[in-house]
Amino acid sequence: MKIIVTLFWGFCIGQAINYIGSSLTGGSYNFVVATLIGLISAGVILLIGQVIPKTIHTGEIK
Repeated sequence: MKIIVTLFWGFCIGQAINYIGSSLTGGSYNFVVATLIGLISAGVILLIGQVIPKTIHTGEIK
């Protein structure tokens, strides 16, 4: 469930960032590029979450 939620929010935030960025620069909004950027960013965040040791999440220091 955590993966689905992360991908959903990555999609939504990617769309918002692309829309605002293209509006500020005077460019055109591209749905496909925004989707790819959002989902790839969410995937990187999920991978980082898997790499970080579990001791950091629980607050235990060994």
